[in-house]
Amino acid sequence: MSRILTITLNPAVDLATSIERVVAGPKLYCKAPRVDPGGGGVNAARAIRRLGGEVTALVAVGGAMGEQLLQLLVAEDVLAVAVHVPGETRQSFAVTDETTGEQYRFSVPGETMTAEDGARLLSAIAQAAPRGGYVVLSGGVTPGLADDFPQQVLTAVAPRTGKLVVDTSKAALAHLLASPRQPVHVLRLDQREAEQAAGHPLASVADSLAFAQELIARGVAQIVVGGRGAEGSVLATGEQRFFCRAPYVAVQSKIGAGDAFTGALTLALSRRAALDQALRWGVAAASATVGTEGTALFERGAVEALLPQCEVQAV
Repeated sequence: MSRILTITLNPAVDLATSIERVVAGPKLYCKAPRVDPGGGGVNAARAIRRLGGEVTALVAVGGAMGEQLLQLLVAEDVLAVAVHVPGETRQSFAVTDETTGEQYRFSVPGETMTAEDGARLLSAIAQAAPRGGYVVLSGGVTPGLADDFPQQVLTAVAPRTGKLVVDTSKAALAHLLASPRQPVHVLRLDQREAEQAAGHPLASVADSLAFAQELIARGVAQIVVGGRGAEGSVLATGEQRFFCRAPYVAVQSKIGAGDAFTGALTLALSRRAALDQALRWGVAAASATVGTEGTALFERGAVEALLPQCEVQAV
């Protein structure tokens, strides 16, 4: 099994709670919060560990909140490489309205980094990258870092591995799509991101697959994975196209579902699973996660129970 490194540039300590009714004005007395380590790469690493994989989580952390995040990772048996940066690691806060089931999510920005911070991060990433293994860059790029930071990560890890998995957003994603230098190994987008990039709705599975193969033809990635919400996910290469239908799960919270997908998919690929089977593992992990409350991730047994219900087909 190949080793895996996840990278989280803008991690968070995640708090999730609930209250009978969210209303404006009076002080609201919530239930005791659940506290978890958060951020894209952190959640991907948590998912990999829950599925029995070996992983190292490289995280940019600062201040007392950064120390708390590292302690939370220890509690989940996730090996961490801490890159200390100025300022305080951010917090995210989610409140579920128990009457309506609606979830309100609040996320504050991370501290702005400097070019020197970016250089230290790239040096740490280059040293931690596993030879011949997988590197997962998941989550947003911290304010202050260049929009082409994912491409800089690809260059930094190239002497050790070409297997970079990217699941990012906003300006960094837009730059990666518009100005590819060389293909990343895997790129994951959710449906909203894909439709924004395409400039039009992707109403069908065929539409999502066509756009995925357009990105491959443009040299953005070797493999493109696209989420289609509760419907499932697609995966495309230059020659292959798959759609995996998601099983029905009563939604409790969508927090971390995409990260769980990325972690499970990467672990399956590192175990040399066929692409369609890796897609099934990703869909099962995401589905199991939306069935958990707040910022909790899936339990391994729930993923294994859902896996047979994840129907994958070549398209």
